[in-house]
Amino acid sequence: MSKVGLFYGTDTGNTERVADLIKQKMGEDLVDVYDIATASADDFAKYDKIILGQPTWYYGELQSSWDDFWEDFKGIDFTGKTVACFGLGDQADYSEYFLDAMGMMHDIAVENGATPAGYTSTDGFEFDESKAVTEDEEFFVGLGIDEDQQPELTDERVDNWVEQIKEEFEL
Repeated sequence: MSKVGLFYGTDTGNTERVADLIKQKMGEDLVDVYDIATASADDFAKYDKIILGQPTWYYGELQSSWDDFWEDFKGIDFTGKTVACFGLGDQADYSEYFLDAMGMMHDIAVENGATPAGYTSTDGFEFDESKAVTEDEEFFVGLGIDEDQQPELTDERVDNWVEQIKEEFEL
């Protein structure tokens, strides 16, 4: 069984906690976790199955470590890799930019050859706009988490998503 590379960035620790929860629920021995602040583009080459995660800051901005790594990220070849994304955001206070950073990560990975996985329903969220929704606006391009407004739903959302991506990753 091949390992999964999980790459995340965090400033407050919320995204790190979600990354750790994903690893725990997928299986400790199945997932290698990287803080993007210390990762390199070469680390991505080790995996055919990749999970990417970051929060959206303020008005649709990348998390600081992802922002620093962004030019390298845009140069990664994802051909032959399956990529699932998760993102954190605040659907009430930043309703016009909800999960934008997740959408931006997803789009770069797909443009660079990735097969996307882990799309989830937008049901249960109330926001105005997002770069992380599909054209029909029925799905996010990954797992949406709102630790500010709906922290009580995080465990269930992660449980359901992990089961979904295990299937899509053929694990």
